[in-house]
Amino acid sequence: MDERSLTEREILQLCLELEKARCTGSGRSLLESAHDELRDIYNQCFEHASTNQYKIFSYLEQKGWYETELAAQEQVVKVQELMQNNLHPN
Repeated sequence: MDERSLTEREILQLCLELEKARCTGSGRSLLESAHDELRDIYNQCFEHASTNQYKIFSYLEQKGWYETELAAQEQVVKVQELMQNNLHPN
């Protein structure tokens, strides 16, 4: 049987996906919870997961293992306008 270990990059990519899933799950639970203490717990979980996610993402990006494309100024303006219109439709 040929055994192969995961590389550092593969491990970190898996960890990144796990943290993204934790953000999604805890964020959804936070939004759907009416109990103040549970909301606090879910909020702490979300903050912890999003901090971890960003640290892993930053490390991957620094190593050149997660490439992102810079948005053109026109795209930034378009998203800003869209968000502004959605927040204040009138």
